Amino acid sequence: MIQHFLDYIAIERKYSQRTVEAYRDDLRDFCRFIGCEIDDFDPADVDETDVKTWMLDMIENQHQKPRSVKRRLSALRSFYKFLLRQRSVTKDITARIVPPKADKPLPVFFRQEEMEAAENINDELIATTSLNDAPAASNDEHFEALRDALIIEMLYQTGMRQAELLGLTDADLDLTTGQVRIFGKRRKERIVPIGEHLIHQILDYLSVRAEIITESPTFFVKRSKSGEIVAMTKNTLYTIVRTRMGEVSTLKKHSPHVLRHTFATTMLDNGADIRTIQTLLGHASLSTTSIYTHTTFEQVKRVYMATHPRAKK
Repeated sequence: MIQHFLDYIAIERKYSQRTVEAYRDDLRDFCRFIGCEIDDFDPADVDETDVKTWMLDMIENQHQKPRSVKRRLSALRSFYKFLLRQRSVTKDITARIVPPKADKPLPVFFRQEEMEAAENINDELIATTSLNDAPAASNDEHFEALRDALIIEMLYQTGMRQAELLGLTDADLDLTTGQVRIFGKRRKERIVPIGEHLIHQILDYLSVRAEIITESPTFFVKRSKSGEIVAMTKNTLYTIVRTRMGEVSTLKKHSPHVLRHTFATTMLDNGADIRTIQTLLGHASLSTTSIYTHTTFEQVKRVYMATHPRAKK
């Protein structure tokens, strides 16, 4: 029954593999709490009290954060909505359950001067590794310098998600019109414009990549331990961003998603309206995008408190 639900959200709803695995883990946790395995779940054996007790156990005994409890309850709710549509149950036992309220942390982002510093470091690295008579190892270093700089700029200038960048292919880039086609959550497509500077970076990257490989599985690639050119992995991408941005930023977190936050905050600070940012980020709901307005306000508030003479009193 649960496997049927997981197949449904993977195939028909087109949820990502990561999301499907998260739902599976959450539902498995509930099953274990009520004393059964995921394949043996029977909705007839469960009632509203079981859900409430499970939620209480997560909070008091497992010391789960409200956000985690809310996410797990959401997975169970989605499962019961599926069961109702399938007429496997006549009542949604999660309907009256109130999840704990989770505070929404404001997104962190890199400052403009940090992004400029990162660009300068990347330019220096590209220039250092750009040698016409370089041996093969140095050619690889030059390719990686171009690729890593392009990754930082593409995340910053398009606001795409980590998975979206990893899924890019050459066909998704239209350098003539200056735009990139991005496939977001549930394969929802959106078009994001790119500037002339980024187009030149892309052309430089493609030129050097063509010397290493003729046909590429994805737009961004890396050399494996065995020496083969393969698609860029999530771990490699995270390491690149963490290393490059860690050189210029004191933030505790240096991840591709922080660059996505930086893109949105930069757009808003420079006069973009919230609905345009929603479209560029691929958010289904405007409420998801509105968190960036709070970030900008907090920034304004800090400047006001630090500079206005009456605010200091």
